Amino acid sequence: MKLIVAIIQDKDSNRLSGELVKANFRATKLASTGGFLRAGNTTFMIGVEDSQVEAVLGVIRNSCKVREQLVTPVTPMSGTTDSYLPLPVEVQVGGATVFVLPVDRFEHY
Repeated sequence: MKLIVAIIQDKDSNRLSGELVKANFRATKLASTGGFLRAGNTTFMIGVEDSQVEAVLGVIRNSCKVREQLVTPVTPMSGTTDSYLPLPVEVQVGGATVFVLPVDRFEHY
């Protein structure tokens, strides 16, 4: 048995949730916050048999897309901020960060 932990952008959360239900996979959703952009994320925890891992990864891959987004860098904490003019920078957001972990024991009450 495996535990799949998928961290995705909030914009993809509803789509992924719906696709997991359609494919008959149960998941637990947790609200989380990314450190780099300080933006909202959703973390999905999905417990599956070893033979189902690739199917779940396919659902995640098809539901979570990478996008370009303009962000303004955070003001530096040290030094003078008089000469600091933050310009928007284009970064890639979205997609998914996925961990597949072994499960030693599973119980459902």
